[in-house]
Amino acid sequence: MRMATTLSVLVLGAGGIGHAVITSLDTGIGRVDPFKDMKNRPSAGHGLNLLLVGTDGRDKITEEERQKYRLGGHPCRCTDTIMLVHLSADGERASVVSVPRDSYAELPEHTDAATGKRHEPHPVKLNAAYAEGGPHLTVSTVERMTGVKISHYLEVDFTSFMKTVDALGGVEICTPRALKDAYTGLDLAPGTHSMNGGQALQYVRSRHIDGAADLGRMERQQRFLAALIDRATNSGVLLNPVRFKEVSSTMLASVRADAGFGTEQLLALNEAMRGFSPSSSEFTSVPLAGDSVSVKGVGSTVKWDPVKSKELFRALREDRPLTTRHGPAASHPAGEPGTGREPGAGRESAKQGDPVKQGEPAEPAGSASPVDVKPQDIRVQVYNGTRMDGLGKRLDDALHATGFHTTRAPLNSDGPDQRHTVVMYDPRWDRSAKSLAAALPGSELRAVKQQGATLKVVAGADFTAVTPVRPREAPKGRFGAKTGDQVVCP
Repeated sequence: MRMATTLSVLVLGAGGIGHAVITSLDTGIGRVDPFKDMKNRPSAGHGLNLLLVGTDGRDKITEEERQKYRLGGHPCRCTDTIMLVHLSADGERASVVSVPRDSYAELPEHTDAATGKRHEPHPVKLNAAYAEGGPHLTVSTVERMTGVKISHYLEVDFTSFMKTVDALGGVEICTPRALKDAYTGLDLAPGTHSMNGGQALQYVRSRHIDGAADLGRMERQQRFLAALIDRATNSGVLLNPVRFKEVSSTMLASVRADAGFGTEQLLALNEAMRGFSPSSSEFTSVPLAGDSVSVKGVGSTVKWDPVKSKELFRALREDRPLTTRHGPAASHPAGEPGTGREPGAGRESAKQGDPVKQGEPAEPAGSASPVDVKPQDIRVQVYNGTRMDGLGKRLDDALHATGFHTTRAPLNSDGPDQRHTVVMYDPRWDRSAKSLAAALPGSELRAVKQQGATLKVVAGADFTAVTPVRPREAPKGRFGAKTGDQVVCP
């Protein structure tokens, strides 16, 4: 929830303030080392990825603020809010993805940062990663779950949030209906409201307004962040060195960041984000798979949609927009790179296409059959199911030439001669199986439980050719993303 203020500082860098001002701000940032000794990290994509986390730290809250804004209780030493912010390589777009704090996660073996106790791998809610391993375990867990390499880590608490909003002169929030939360004290009538820092904190913390709970809170946090960007870009702060320094120094005095986020990075963002506005930003949340899931010893968790979440993070890695406002629809459905893994929905017959003979040039992409999973993400082991010498190699070569990730080592089947070509697959990879079957017209789909991610094709006597296939375009608005100007007050 406090991430909004951090991103606003990045936006404030667009004003062309001098190097001296930026340098003086750098000295106020607290430092952490979230990337120490990290191994097997995802490959870097295009653009910049920031992990923004908000902790419930309230050490510097005054007693008056504690009572007025209902900030009592003991801090959980966990992340109340997690946002993944992608800044495009061309500096024209910021994609903000809210990550539910109750997301089901599996932590690797690690040492508890607070107690020194050694933990075996175990399931948790994602926000517990910070409690057990601090920024380091939080970053590594998010990278493992998303496949997105984190460029920088920024952490904000209650105090910096309130002071930054106040330094900006407040933020305007609109609501079409009444919002009331007895836990935080939020009580808003329908309409437009100008909020100071404490009131804004109540707004972004509230999650007992309706049945949407934490998911509804994430939507309000995104709405607030868009409003904050609107305020920062339209209030003259960006063009006023004195106000810029006042707001930024207030914010950065309570921020913790990795050592690599300093003067040079602030100046680079300053240059890249000139002309930034609410319409330059887009907001969405990680797609979820239905209702909450109860996990023994952990409680009620939410699990990500295994297909749509991969599409979302693939779009971030490939520096592609999430809304049609900024470009084509978000992403093509696909599985994990190199595996085709995507636990899917029910089975259906594969689509057919026009065959292309081996050795002939492939047809243009426009004539290829559309499939849900691109061939490069589908791993295939080919078997010769007949007594015809070289049939397995012909099929492997043809699939490889079409783009499928074949083993390049076809084997002979030890069963009876096959009249028809068969595609055998684990039910969890049924979308990959249907995509492969589309390239093999007339083939039979056969589910085999616990087979794993590698699909098996047994070439039958009916095999003659492989049909070219191409990834299907995702429907527009697949992630429900909105641009900042669509959620601020009109």
